Amino acid sequence: MTDAERKTAESPYFLQMPEGESGPLFLDSPHSCTTYPADFRFASNLPLPLLRQAEDTFVEQLYADAPARGIPLLAAGCPRSYLDANRGLQEIDEALLDAPWPGPKQETSKTRLGKGLVWRVLDTGEPIYDRKLSVAELQARIDNYYLPYYAQLQKLSDAAVARHGHVFHINCHSMPSEAAKFATEHPGLQHPDFVVGDRDGTTCDTRFTDRVEAVLKEMGYDVWRNHPYKGVEIVRVVGQPQANRHSLQLEVNRKRYMDEVGLTHSAGFDKLKRDLNALMDDLLRFASTF
Repeated sequence: MTDAERKTAESPYFLQMPEGESGPLFLDSPHSCTTYPADFRFASNLPLPLLRQAEDTFVEQLYADAPARGIPLLAAGCPRSYLDANRGLQEIDEALLDAPWPGPKQETSKTRLGKGLVWRVLDTGEPIYDRKLSVAELQARIDNYYLPYYAQLQKLSDAAVARHGHVFHINCHSMPSEAAKFATEHPGLQHPDFVVGDRDGTTCDTRFTDRVEAVLKEMGYDVWRNHPYKGVEIVRVVGQPQANRHSLQLEVNRKRYMDEVGLTHSAGFDKLKRDLNALMDDLLRFASTF
């Protein structure tokens, strides 16, 4: 997609497909959108640069060469602070709403932090809204963005299995260099270069996780597994290793490629992008012989 499309389009997702046949690997980036829907109506005194700290800024750009390698790249069409595509539908924070939620709801560690399906606060604790949201407003976000995104994830997974007999999926994220107060249950934690998450080995064959971790370590990166990020809703839904569907979450430290405050590329961006291209090439070889 062009920069103009990214800034002006309002769509449930953006999908970049290879020109030729797709391989058994596909990627998704649920948090990198910089398009802010007109009906967001966040607090008038909340500066947009501060709100943008919630984005996985530039993650799509890091993986932009994927389609040329035969790898589909899916990205959410709304920012994480508007609706978090990596949360379960029941992770409803009723403190945000002006009336009780009529459907199923579940309290989780994320809803307790104010970071459920729709966020109430930023990582640093600032309230996102100076108003209550209506039930209809939240439901519209689910219908317009969340459900179409998951439908497209399913289509990509099904197509790869139909074509190759199996699918490998990477859920692409970025993380701040240091965990903020309301970001995780480990505030103040200094993050490594990468965190690979497979929900403790339940969302993919461990050989896939082992391979991703080994390649990155061979490149000289510090890599942790399942701490502090195990993978959340998307890898849980896509990852069904017993059905030849393998999914893992990959977090990269933002200090490796960007100015975390100014939201600009740093000198490390190009090297990291080259290394991620090499990782994708390796994983395509891995998947073809699996």
